[in-house]
Amino acid sequence: MNTETRNAVVASDGAAQYDQHAKRLLGQKNVLAYILTKTIDEFKGMKPEDVVEYIEGEPKIGVVPVEPGLTNVSDKNAAGNRIVGLNTENGEINEGMIRFDIIFYVRMKDGISQIIINVEAQKDEPTNYGILNRAIFYVSRLISSQKERDFVNTDYDGIRRVFSVWVCMNMEQNSMSHIHLTKDEMLEPYPWKGDMDLLNIVLIGVTNELPEHDERYELHRLIGALLSDRLEESEKLDILEQEYHIPLSEDLRKDVNVMCNLSQGIVDNTVKNIILQMYDKDFTLEQIALATDKTVEEVKEILEKEQPRYLGV
Repeated sequence: MNTETRNAVVASDGAAQYDQHAKRLLGQKNVLAYILTKTIDEFKGMKPEDVVEYIEGEPKIGVVPVEPGLTNVSDKNAAGNRIVGLNTENGEINEGMIRFDIIFYVRMKDGISQIIINVEAQKDEPTNYGILNRAIFYVSRLISSQKERDFVNTDYDGIRRVFSVWVCMNMEQNSMSHIHLTKDEMLEPYPWKGDMDLLNIVLIGVTNELPEHDERYELHRLIGALLSDRLEESEKLDILEQEYHIPLSEDLRKDVNVMCNLSQGIVDNTVKNIILQMYDKDFTLEQIALATDKTVEEVKEILEKEQPRYLGV
């Protein structure tokens, strides 16, 4: 494997690990509780620490397939009754399959009804497709996959409300939009039976600049602090603990630490690749140093470390 290929593999692996730890951070119950207080009407105005208890079980992170026929898993117990749940098995068979980033159930305050929440993390807004189109596909799967799991046969009144929340980083402005069903009367109005609030998409845009901590941008500041590649580990932990009163568990500290290290590693690898490519194109050491914000000595050190053919610089 040549140096360029090896660097690409390392960078790809680092980015994949970064994404996984980003999902783990967003999947912390205390973080999800903040998201719920800003996106679900029933929880608005509540303290996030009080909302945590409504999150059922442990959120599934990167293990539930999106593809039709794979979201549910079924089995038979000794009595022959069908057991259906979210499918987290045999993911290694199709490693390339699409999976929900984070998915979990939330018990509502009445103690009876449930809703299903899906949270997706994007490093930026995709350019090869409309993100709303993908969100519509995901929210549709969240509905259709409930058959024989949350409702059976034709009991369509048993369908749970679903929310698909998309967090897009590196946006030009902080934003948040709620997309849902509306009803337009084309002739005389008629009170059709059914629930208009079953499908919900929330798109959250987060900039690189951390906003001030105020109520309007409270969620954006939290997400920005969690996923920022510009803040030091200590800064992130201070914001989580001092401003948001989120307990700093060992797992949370570990994920923040790993993300910070991976982020720096990805940046370093990118700079290294630029230096190698510029040198191969006969740029001078001075030009390379100016373009990469390095000293000439630092550039020479990187070149000498990478390949023997650079030793003569």
